[in-house]
Amino acid sequence: MPTNPQLSPATYDRIRRLVYAEVGIELGPSKQSLVEARLAKRLRELSLPTYEAYLDQIERGGGDDELVLLLDAISTNVTSFFRERQGLDEIAARHAAAVRGGQKRLRYWSAASSSGQEAYSLAMLLAEAAPLPGLDVAILGTDISTKVLELARRGRYPTSQLPSIPSALHRHLHGDGELFEIDPALRSLCVFNRMNLIKPPFPMKGPFDAVLCRNVMIYFDQPTRERLVGEIHRLLKPGGLLVTGQAESLTGRSGGFRVVKPSIYEKA
Repeated sequence: MPTNPQLSPATYDRIRRLVYAEVGIELGPSKQSLVEARLAKRLRELSLPTYEAYLDQIERGGGDDELVLLLDAISTNVTSFFRERQGLDEIAARHAAAVRGGQKRLRYWSAASSSGQEAYSLAMLLAEAAPLPGLDVAILGTDISTKVLELARRGRYPTSQLPSIPSALHRHLHGDGELFEIDPALRSLCVFNRMNLIKPPFPMKGPFDAVLCRNVMIYFDQPTRERLVGEIHRLLKPGGLLVTGQAESLTGRSGGFRVVKPSIYEKA
């Protein structure tokens, strides 16, 4: 096996087409070096001589597991607790109002949940907004990456992430030393499953009270975004919220939604 196999432009183009077909992410020419570096480890682990051989193995069929690992390798999973908090606070405020109005069953979806910080941030705020006993609250977290979903299910994080969690909410955390974990009562609210956002219809029945779909649509082309937003609209209850990333907008594809605040939309 060559010490340093090279990723040719032609093979990179094959990878680009495969990734776009599977997850709707458009890899530009500037990403070639990054993809080459991230997949080099898979070549070594599989003792494959070239990137061409690696792709051949996936495309021959029977390579579904390796395809998942390829997508894991190239996925960007940047997240933190209480990132872009305004959307979380809006959901929590509406949650409290719904409970005061007598609603007992409440459903939420973190559509690109990564390693779970978004879902658990929401869980903490919901627990603060209204006492959980007597309520049927569930948060679904989905992601394309099996690697980050496993981290989300564990609910354990390095203490270096503690500063992003307000100190008043540390009562929902346990542990010391290098790791802390989310309180079991909050972890029990959250279920994490693998799902591909570019392949609707989705299996959930809904309706959801709110959907967080943040900082993922920027990677999709417009037709893919429109299909995704349409499917989220279908799954939201009337008056339900869609929260996008602050760098994202529903401009040009906001049919069926009205703007509540920047990056926060309500199903009409």
